[in-house]
Amino acid sequence: MASCVKWRLKRYGRLIQDPGETGKRESWKIFEAKKGGPEIIFMISDSGYLMVLQGQECLETLPLIGAGNVLKAHQKSDNLMLRKTVKGSGCMIRMQFDGSNKSQAIKECLSAAERLREFLPVNTLEDALPPNNQPLADVPVTVTQCPQQGEAARAEPEVVQGSLSIKRLAENLLGITPLTLPGLYRHAPSQPRDLDAFVRVCLLDPSFPAFVEQVEGELRKILEE
Repeated sequence: MASCVKWRLKRYGRLIQDPGETGKRESWKIFEAKKGGPEIIFMISDSGYLMVLQGQECLETLPLIGAGNVLKAHQKSDNLMLRKTVKGSGCMIRMQFDGSNKSQAIKECLSAAERLREFLPVNTLEDALPPNNQPLADVPVTVTQCPQQGEAARAEPEVVQGSLSIKRLAENLLGITPLTLPGLYRHAPSQPRDLDAFVRVCLLDPSFPAFVEQVEGELRKILEE
């Protein structure tokens, strides 16, 4: 089962835009977390789904993988805004994060924005600075790089966001352009123990090295396209 990262929201709003004969009609629907009532929870799952829940009610569900063309995200102070546009009509979602104080709410919003960047770009507006004037890249993700041999040891991998083209993925797999891949490319379907057994079985197959060479050859063909 895919895991989810969760944040508490103070307020959630949805603006519906519907193109009509006399122009676009817009209307806001606002949900607020009230004392003694159900919390509003914002979630992003490892499988690439954004969800907003209030108690047992699901207020929002959006797929994130491959949504960079239709979904635009902006972060400002303790607010995270998303605009989705499909075939001329769309909606806007605005979430205000909860915290013990304003600084904590901003920190929670920054954390959610960083998580969202694993799936699509998030634009941060100028007045939304991290606590203690830390660069946004330092909050809250730490990237650990392993030493490599040869020229790759001198080049730091490029940190990329959102989905990648087939050509860029091929360059990364061949070691031509080292990349730090976003979260949607780092979810293995098998458990490490199962993978270890699978690799050992493959190495016992005399035809496996030739298969690996064929895969590498196909990757290089993609680079030449």
